[in-house]
Amino acid sequence: MTPDQLTAALDAMQQAAGGEAQLMPGLIAVNSAEWCNSLHAVERVTKTLDEGIRHRGIKIVVSSLFETKVLTCAEAGDRGAPYRELILGN
Repeated sequence: MTPDQLTAALDAMQQAAGGEAQLMPGLIAVNSAEWCNSLHAVERVTKTLDEGIRHRGIKIVVSSLFETKVLTCAEAGDRGAPYRELILGN
């Protein structure tokens, strides 16, 4: 996945959610190889260890065990907390 593909996935998920909070993007899971190859270039913020790395307000988790994908808030459960309002893309 490239940064542009991630942006498109987030925008599509947000639009499909139709304002339903549980269907909004809740967590970005990234395979460590993809993080190192391309996704490290996304705009990201880290404020505290508890909040972790975030892109557009959504928590990013990186592991060699993950498949790269965007999970809804319902799918992410507590792993995406604390949830923030989605920051609009370009």
